[in-house]
Parts: sequence; structure tokens; C-alpha cells
Amino acid sequence: MILGLVLTLCLPPSQAIAQQSDILAQVGERIRERIDRRNGADGFHCQGELLCGIQMIPAFYESRRFVPFWLDSQGLKPVGLAMVRQLQQVDADGLRPADYHLDTVTSLLDVLSIPDGALTLAGLVGAWADLELLLTDAFLLLSAHLTRGRVNPETLHADWVLTEHTIDVVKILQMVVAEAQLFQIIEGLQPSHRGYDGLRTALGQMRERVFQGGWPLVPAGPTLKVGDQDVRVVVLRHRMVIGGDLPSWDWTDTPERFDEALQAAVMRFQQRHGLTPDGLVGRKTLQAMNVTALDRLRQIELNLERWRWLPNDLGERYIIVNTADFDLRMVADGRIVMQMRVVVGRPHRKTPVFSSPLTHLVLNPQWNVPFTNMVEDMLPRIREDVGYLAAQGIKVYRGWDADSPAIDPWEIDWSAYNKRRFPFRFVQESGPLNALGRIQFMLPNKFAVFLHDTPSRNLFGRVQRDFSSGCIRMEDAFGLARLLLSEDPAWPPEKLRAALDNGRRRVVPLKSRIPVHLLYMTAWVDDEGVLQFREDIYERDGLLAKALGKRLPTEGIAYY
Repeated sequence: MILGLVLTLCLPPSQAIAQQSDILAQVGERIRERIDRRNGADGFHCQGELLCGIQMIPAFYESRRFVPFWLDSQGLKPVGLAMVRQLQQVDADGLRPADYHLDTVTSLLDVLSIPDGALTLAGLVGAWADLELLLTDAFLLLSAHLTRGRVNPETLHADWVLTEHTIDVVKILQMVVAEAQLFQIIEGLQPSHRGYDGLRTALGQMRERVFQGGWPLVPAGPTLKVGDQDVRVVVLRHRMVIGGDLPSWDWTDTPERFDEALQAAVMRFQQRHGLTPDGLVGRKTLQAMNVTALDRLRQIELNLERWRWLPNDLGERYIIVNTADFDLRMVADGRIVMQMRVVVGRPHRKTPVFSSPLTHLVLNPQWNVPFTNMVEDMLPRIREDVGYLAAQGIKVYRGWDADSPAIDPWEIDWSAYNKRRFPFRFVQESGPLNALGRIQFMLPNKFAVFLHDTPSRNLFGRVQRDFSSGCIRMEDAFGLARLLLSEDPAWPPEKLRAALDNGRRRVVPLKSRIPVHLLYMTAWVDDEGVLQFREDIYERDGLLAKALGKRLPTEGIAYY
């Protein structure tokens, strides 16, 4: 809306000409008044919307001497209109336009577009001032959300540590001088990871699928398999075609028959959802198939938020573990150079989420048994048979001091101790039974979590591998150690093997630290462009969805 036109329509010609020359000054003065009075302890509200940039907005406008940023004498500048369009498109990132004042901005623009003199000059100036403040706050808020996420994960999970990556959003706003720059800057604030881009594309595709009605739910019943002939198979076939697992040209003249092509489609679906790819539509597969498209859409939105929590720079070389996928990858120069299966924490002993550099290896490590393992896992066994400790190569010490004496476990009345009274320390010696295996990968963190080898090889054959006490058990610890030490001429593979075989504990510092990122992603797009989903084993999706669903407090909107 053009300010000059509004004044011409609202006021007599002579008055309009007189007022038009200083309209921006009046809007700027109204912005100053809004900032000066704010709302005290209740926050800074504008048109009923809470302005979250209260700490930055005053200094920003003071530096401009309260000259509007998004407006000029013609009304909204092109960059202001571009900002409105940008707010209309934030759902492409899984964000809600209403969280960035779009509803109120749209309502203000509607009111300002009425050329009937309904607003007084004071009301007109106030409305433009509020529009200016709302757009500025929207930019600051959107910038912060794109770079750090809308929700602070540490408020949801005590075992989720946010990696600090702050930006000066006011400085970025001051760089915006044209429409094209606005779009470039907003795009530059989005996470630069390929995983984010892929999931963002998948969000648009899933939104289109929801718009078209989603997919049919396969009726419950006995397990479906190759050779079955059932009306349920027709629904299953539709489900596989719509979900993209069965090409539409594989439709047959007997759609009710479960054939090999449909079996292959079911196996593709199972692989995409972390299920055993046996081609059988049993209880778990049917349950995954019958998650609605709308719920999958929301799951994608949740994981876009998790990408925004990560640092933009993961490192030239890094290790990434997706707990929900039980998978470890080492990446160098954007290419996966090693991948393996891992075992992660049980639901009641969740593997935490954080980033930390891997600093050194411990060959033939001893295991200082954590308190929880001692009192919850081992104490019941010891009460049944004290010989369990010796059989596992575990020594008992009284207290946690380095010089605490070793004691004979047969002289202790273990029935007298519990988790509230347990003054002992267990140390498992190096050897074939050691729970840490033969190599321990150390990364500093407050959870005392690390990566390690394991003597329990049978667990890697399972699809769902949440059996540890929080640390990451690795399928090929020697392979990763050899790769990490490949840049150190002092540690050729044969020397590493010999050091492991001699059985003595040894600490091996790494020549260069490599970042390790422990993540929790229940939806992502893999390197082949295939959309993957996983079960929410730690029940974190629901908490995040609830947090993202909360709106900032608002008051009733009032126009001037």
C-alpha cells in the first residue's frame, strides 16, 4: 500500500501534501514511543503479538535514528514485500508462518489497503509503525530459528546438549538492502547439510501426498505373504504404489494375488523403515504401513528441527552415529569412507545426543563399571553367586580413590547393600570378557559416554539394537582404529595388531582430533535419495511435537 495514496484518500489534498513529506518521521516517532513504553515485565507486545526481539529491536532502531527499515515514502519497500512472501513460505522448512506474525501482518495490510478514510492519520501512522516492528521481529525470530532451531532441545531432554553456534542476526538484517539479498540471506541461514536439503524436499513431496488424500490403510488380519490371494492384497498393492515402493506399471490383472513384484516392494518398504526385510506383512510391518501420511509429514518436520540444532560445520572428517538407526558412519570430504552397525542405549538408559572430538584410543582397556551397572545389573547376580565377579574378571575396591584397597568379594555380605548404600568400585580387567572389548574410543563429555569394541558379537545380527547402557558398541572397532591411525606413520596396521595381541593397556593419542556427532534422527533422506523412517525408540518425537506445537502468548489484536 502506498503511503502517499493513503494520505490522499484519507485527508484533504493540501493536508495530504503537507503530511506526506514527514510521514516516515511520524512513523519513526511512533516506533520510538512503542519502544520507550513497551510493556514492562509483561514483555514487548505489538498488535497483541509478543515481540521476541526485545533485546535487539531498541538498539537496532536507535542506530537508525528510528528511520523505518521496511518502509519508505511509498509504503512497503520491495524488500518489505519480499519479507512478507518469505513468511508465507516458511512451511517449506517445517515452520509455521503464524509463529512469525504472518496472520497479524496480513490483517494489518488488509486494513491499510482500505481506501475509504476509515483510519485517522494517527491510526494510520500507528498501523504502519506496528507493521514495521512486526516484520523486524519476524526476521530476527526466523533467523534465530533457522540457525539454532525453534526449540531448545536441552529444555526437553537432559541428555541432549546443544552445540553453540551463535550469529549476529541484527548485523545480518543490516546487510539486507534489496529483495534479492533477502532471499539469499534467508537461504544462507538454513542448515547447509545435504541431509537438511533432502529432507526439506521430502517435506514438500509428503505435503503434496497429504493434499491428495494420503494412502489407504491396510486392514488388519493374518500375515500376508507371497502366494496369498486376498482382498487385503489389493489395498496393500495400492499402498505400495502410492508410497513409491511399487512402480505403477507392476500393477497386474490379478491385483488380489501377492506376487513376487509385490514382495520386492514390501521388502523395499521394510528396508526404508528399519524392519527385517523378509517380504512378510506381519504385525510390525503392517503397523508401519498404517502410519498416516499426515503423521509422516509431522515426523519429517520434527527431524528438520533436529538438523537445525546441529553445527553447520560438521568437520572435513567426522564420525556420525544415528542412534535411532543403530548406524555409524565416518565421512571424509563429503564421502562415506566407513559404515558399520552399532548397539546403542536401552530406552531407560538412552544414548545422549551431543558433539565432541575424539581425542585418543585405549587399547586393551580396563572397565571402571558405572554405578548403575553395578547396582542394577551386577548386584542381583552377585547375591546369587559371588563367583560371578571372578568369572567376569572383575576386582572389587572399597571406594573410588586411586589408592583404594582391593577387597575379597567373598568377605562381603552383599545382601546388606543396595543402590542407596554401595561403597564399592568394580574394575574389569583387560581380556576377552571385558565389556569394552579390545579398543575404547574416548571423547570428552559430561555423560561419560564413549565408543568401544564388544565381545558380544551376536547382537549385531538384530535389526533393533538398543541393548547397551548408553555407550556405543561397534561392529568393527579395529577397522575404525586402523583408519584413524592411517595418517600416523608410527602406527601401521601390524603394530596396532601387535599392541592389541600383547594384552597390555595402552593409550594412543590421535594426531588430529576428529569430531563425533551422536544424533537421533527418525526420518532422513539417504545418499541414494530414498526417504527413510525409523521407530521412535526413545519416545522423543512426541515431546518435540508438543514443544513445536506451542505458540507464543498473544493478546487481542487492536487496530488504531
